[in-house]
Amino acid sequence: MLTADLISLVNKIQYEKHEGQTLEVKSAHGGCPKLYDTLSSFSNQNDGGIIVMGIDETGGFIPVGVYDVQDLLHQASEQCKQMQPEVRAVFSTCEIDGKFFVGMEIPPADIMAMPVYYKGAGKWKGSYVRVGDADERMSEYEIYSYDSYHRQIHDDLRISEADWDSLDQTQIQQYLLNVRANRPNIQNSTDDELLKLMGLMKDGKPTITAVMCFSKYPQAVYPQLCITAVLVAGTHMGETTDDGQRFLANKRIEGTIPQMAEAAVNFVAMNMREGVAFKNGKRVDIPEYPIEAVREAVLNALVHRDYSQFTDGMPVRIEMYRDRLEITNAGGLYGAVDIDDLGRIHADTRNKTLISVLETMRVVENRYSGIPTIRRGMKELNLPEPIFTDHKGLFKVTLLNGREKTENKAGDWQSDLLEFCAVPRSRAEIAEHMGKTQYYVMSRFVEPLVEQGLLAYTIPEKPKSPKQKFVRV
Repeated sequence: MLTADLISLVNKIQYEKHEGQTLEVKSAHGGCPKLYDTLSSFSNQNDGGIIVMGIDETGGFIPVGVYDVQDLLHQASEQCKQMQPEVRAVFSTCEIDGKFFVGMEIPPADIMAMPVYYKGAGKWKGSYVRVGDADERMSEYEIYSYDSYHRQIHDDLRISEADWDSLDQTQIQQYLLNVRANRPNIQNSTDDELLKLMGLMKDGKPTITAVMCFSKYPQAVYPQLCITAVLVAGTHMGETTDDGQRFLANKRIEGTIPQMAEAAVNFVAMNMREGVAFKNGKRVDIPEYPIEAVREAVLNALVHRDYSQFTDGMPVRIEMYRDRLEITNAGGLYGAVDIDDLGRIHADTRNKTLISVLETMRVVENRYSGIPTIRRGMKELNLPEPIFTDHKGLFKVTLLNGREKTENKAGDWQSDLLEFCAVPRSRAEIAEHMGKTQYYVMSRFVEPLVEQGLLAYTIPEKPKSPKQKFVRV
């Protein structure tokens, strides 16, 4: 960072008065501050970060200058040497109005070196991650995620507590037939040999891959390796309908991975609140989400989730809100990949054996096409780009339904509804006419028109009366 760049950054901090994901401010007016936590968190994120010393955050981000540039550089460098591995910071200095400031650029560590931690505290207490403008200690699971990548630990091959009798032998035999048909070099192997080679058997016991693909009831052994799916009343968890319902639909989805994927897609499809448009006098339903994108997002969550012992109690979550669909799974991004790389490069694969088995079963393609399919599906419906987030060991796909945009573009629904209500209509009649649930129609169509004075209550003194009707003004 050039001197002019540091001066510009100091002035920007004073003006905006905040830190951030890649920016930390320290006073350093009375001595060298402890930097270990921030050195760790910045080193452990893809963009690194910058520490600016000489600004007092507690005093309102006022410039105070550092106590002694030379000694500060020495002390800060010594702290960098106390990190594992050693942090190679790049220093810069500047003077503004007689006060001196020091900038430390912290480069991101290589994935094989993460997590970077303070040696004095050890890996389990000295590893940090940046969350907003704060440094938070890494969880045991986050640290384990790095270790599993470094040591190539394959949790989809860990031995299960299930026994072979709990697996569907007919499906296993069909799978072995497919293996022999597609892999002629091992087609003469015995069943047990194939089960070991394909990662379904280890030390005579079924692996977790075998259980999640072929068990008659996987949740007998892993109760939380399921999907919880809810349709939320509003745009935030906890919002309720007029009669106090938090969830308009609530389902626990169990079974093998193929069974759960199919059931989850059906749940979303059944609870989609399609938009309405009128073209050439005919009504056209607009899907809320592209179903193929939903399927890919669900499969990605089930296939790429973490199957370590740390996440046995964490189901995949599907949450349908009025404005979006969120699908969340345990296990953040794996290996040397970041959010911007998704679908654009061939990323490392967490569960290689599981994916290979599901590919033979023709459940997945294993061609890195999932993310592009999601993006393409959303684009074809003129919906916003999907949002992918990776935070503290959780990966989330968010699909925005563009409801406000879609309903506004549809336009004709308003004149159609007003015309329909030329005579008083009940909630049920309006819902049937619009082809939607009463709750959805009332919240998204009728109530806004009442507020605009375009529709009126027939019983204004009792808005929630079951006998209430609505009429065009």
